[in-house]
Amino acid sequence: MVKVALLVRLEAKPGKENEVAKFLEAALPLAQQESATPLWFALRLGPSTFGIFDAFANDTDRKAHLSGPIAAALMANASALLAKPPQIEQVDLLAVKVAK
Repeated sequence: MVKVALLVRLEAKPGKENEVAKFLEAALPLAQQESATPLWFALRLGPSTFGIFDAFANDTDRKAHLSGPIAAALMANASALLAKPPQIEQVDLLAVKVAK
């Protein structure tokens, strides 16, 4: 059962919206390789606002994800793609429903 999550908000630089969308789409195979990341979503919240939501069983798994390949790629490309640094929030999940 997932108990903790990350909510990451990304604001694309003007003209970089499509590149941010493609970057997030390309991150899916990396997320699929992370056995400790059972839930991972890339989101478009508005014309230039994007997000990532992912959930984990515990804080150890969440910390491992934060030092993994998706986070590394995001930080390596942040200055070229994003208007400001990613807003990363560590959240606790109060209730979860996942269909099987």
